[in-house]
Amino acid sequence: MIAIAIILTGIGSYAMRAFFIFALARYTFPPVLLRALEYVAPSVMAALVISMMTTPEGELVAGSAECAGLICAALAARYSGNHILALIAGMAVFWGVTWFN
Repeated sequence: MIAIAIILTGIGSYAMRAFFIFALARYTFPPVLLRALEYVAPSVMAALVISMMTTPEGELVAGSAECAGLICAALAARYSGNHILALIAGMAVFWGVTWFN
């Protein structure tokens, strides 16, 4: 029974993603929309960082490891323009500072 649930979930997940790829493949997006899509990755990254560094009441709970990782990720994103590299650099610094403390 669990195997059937896993298979159906995988098929459903694939179908939802594939639907938009196949449905929108023949359309071209306007340039203004393509420019707006460039800001999706940085805004998602910012939302994840802020939600991890604050409590539900809105208090800041960032320590030295979080701040060092955030600064490193911001610098890597600024100078490389690569969001994956920024994520890897920030997490490496975060884990390094956490390990030394």
